[in-house]
Amino acid sequence: MSYILALDQGTTSSRAILFTRDGTIAGVAQREYTQIFPKPGWVEHDPLEIWSSQMAVATEVLGRAQVTPREVAAVGITNQRETAIIWDRATGQPIHNAIVWQDRRTADICERLRADGHETMVRERSGLVIDAYFSGSKIRWLLDHVPDARARAARGELAFGTVDSWLVWQLTGGRVHITDVSNASRTMLFNINTMQWDEQLLRMLDIPDSLLPEVRDSSEVYGHVSTTLGLGDVPIAGIAGDQQAALFGQLCTAPGMSKNTYGTGCFLLQNTGTAPALSESNLVSTVAWRISGRTEYALEGSVFIGGAVVQWLRDGLKIIDSAPAIEALAASVPDSGGVYFVPAFTGLGAPYWDPHARGTIAGLTRGTTTAHIARAALESIAFQVADILDAIHDDSGIALRELRVDGGAAANNLLLQFQADLLGVPVVRPVVTETTALGAAYLAGLAVGFWSSTDGLASQWQVDRRFEPQMSRDQAEALINRWGEAVDLAMGWARETDA
Repeated sequence: MSYILALDQGTTSSRAILFTRDGTIAGVAQREYTQIFPKPGWVEHDPLEIWSSQMAVATEVLGRAQVTPREVAAVGITNQRETAIIWDRATGQPIHNAIVWQDRRTADICERLRADGHETMVRERSGLVIDAYFSGSKIRWLLDHVPDARARAARGELAFGTVDSWLVWQLTGGRVHITDVSNASRTMLFNINTMQWDEQLLRMLDIPDSLLPEVRDSSEVYGHVSTTLGLGDVPIAGIAGDQQAALFGQLCTAPGMSKNTYGTGCFLLQNTGTAPALSESNLVSTVAWRISGRTEYALEGSVFIGGAVVQWLRDGLKIIDSAPAIEALAASVPDSGGVYFVPAFTGLGAPYWDPHARGTIAGLTRGTTTAHIARAALESIAFQVADILDAIHDDSGIALRELRVDGGAAANNLLLQFQADLLGVPVVRPVVTETTALGAAYLAGLAVGFWSSTDGLASQWQVDRRFEPQMSRDQAEALINRWGEAVDLAMGWARETDA
């Protein structure tokens, strides 16, 4: 058995990647799927399309690499987190589209919970802030709005899962209903101190525990792929939410080590060791992973719109033909010409947590070109990451020595250089930037003995390029302060127009 198959189910596409024993990529297959926007601020996916696209790329990557299922030692799963799916246990049919992590329809539910004084309790038990981002309020909405859903849930007929649970259910032919600790910790229903579903959090949201999956370690054999799917009887042996998987794939296994993933959103995590660190700066404490019963935690800040701003320039404004084309366009001007772009299309995440913020472009003049807007869009990604790192430093007190980066936009040299300039520390891109899938592969491989230990994996992490800061700190601080003024313009916008 020479390969681990990683299933990387993301927000805009499903991917399958084959990894060899030395951590190199033997094959990749990817398929985009439909984004559904029923109303402004609402985002949905078809769970059956998620499954069919994921199964299609799993089969495709084996065929491309000419690998048989017998050569695959294990399957690891990493997934878009917080996205909520409820399905019928008997038929496996979803009762509604998946409500995606970006969706803001439950902002009013969360405002009521805060007004009722639940915020401190939620933070202490779940490590999270009360926000529509997390799964709990989405489950509540589905139970309240899908006809007969609450009664069926009370009878034990329905199952809830984040996308990992949905995929495992499908892969095992409905035999296994589980999640791992990293995904459970993103629901606002899981106590990260006791490492169990929390009765008080469930009561707060009026969610029956009969819906919930069993919570397991991030690295263990959960079950085997159903032989009816054509993938053989391969063990499913590793699960982690995409950002925790990327932290593991970057081998940030010591306290203080940090990574940022530039994906649809941006997600910055810092390993905080074996005890949760509660944030005073509007970050979240999350479970990083649990291996052989040992739990490690992380501080996390989330940017809702990262690389998605580039997709909007491509698909919405149509000023670029492809996402990679933004680098050349942005590099055609020396700076943004005083333009600041706050891409708060679905509100702002950490450290602001304003669901009513909306996208804003400030500083436009007659001299502004598409190149200035493209550059401001790229810079907006780096500014948001810098905001989060400031907050993490305030909470942890640990001076950042370097930032390890991955994700699709990590291929953009202009972005990473600007990021290093803002932070004043090196930004380091590894040779293998598919660290989300790699982390899932590592977790699965460790469970079946494909790799012997985490320490033994350290030699596989290799640097592709280090971006050293080139900007003066005075200049960087001036840009950051101006960015803050642009954010102030964007905040609260939707609330004002609704009124």
